[in-house]
Amino acid sequence: MPKFAANLSMLFTELDFLDRFGAARAAGFEAVEFLFPYAYEAGAIAAQLERNQLRLVLHNLPPGDWSKGDRGMACDPARTEEFRAGVALALDYATRLGARRLHCMAGIVPPQVTQERARAALIDNLGYAADQLKAHGIDLLIEPINTYDIPGYFLSHSRQALDIIRDCGRDNIFLQYDIYHMQRMEGELSNTIRANLALIRHMQLADTPGRHEPGTGEINYRHLFALLDEIGYQGWIGCEYTPRKGTLEGLGWRAALAGN
Repeated sequence: MPKFAANLSMLFTELDFLDRFGAARAAGFEAVEFLFPYAYEAGAIAAQLERNQLRLVLHNLPPGDWSKGDRGMACDPARTEEFRAGVALALDYATRLGARRLHCMAGIVPPQVTQERARAALIDNLGYAADQLKAHGIDLLIEPINTYDIPGYFLSHSRQALDIIRDCGRDNIFLQYDIYHMQRMEGELSNTIRANLALIRHMQLADTPGRHEPGTGEINYRHLFALLDEIGYQGWIGCEYTPRKGTLEGLGWRAALAGN
């Protein structure tokens, strides 16, 4: 049976962020993830993790100015120093919170930057980040994201991400496979997961259309969960979806589709 982590940036949003940890535990989750911890003191988050006996499995590197449209900066050759400062900040949080995996958002390609330059900048920045994280035993993840939700996002297909991982030449860079994003961009979910299991270190889910909980759209999650058991996926699956109603009302899929 897959292991599910509550994404606290998208679930339990009826509560203040620091109150979501207790709600996740009460709902039966043993692990959590979230997008960005940086608006809160690491100690305050650590206290919630400890109090609720939760494991933090993932958070993201700083994305730049989210309110102004930034969705990462790793593909922007003009923001290398800012990116490196973000790596240091993310590493500080990860080591204090016990996270063993960090996701690097590639970013939206700036208008004046070619695809070739963006790719070169991304590879250089990923190599730097991976080297910094390796000393702490932390994996670096990259995730293809659909360009319907984020137009212009540089990294949008599985093969593209796998080629970049290969060209980075680091042994601690892996694929974060988001079922929702990849259904929108390419489909072929089962075969892609099966073929690339060795490089997948984290997964996330939502159904489509709507990005709601499993069972609300077109993705056959019953089949996918059985497949993950069959092929021996050992990682976590982050529940990164927007509940159609309240969070608790939307958790019935775990019993209905995962066999709990």
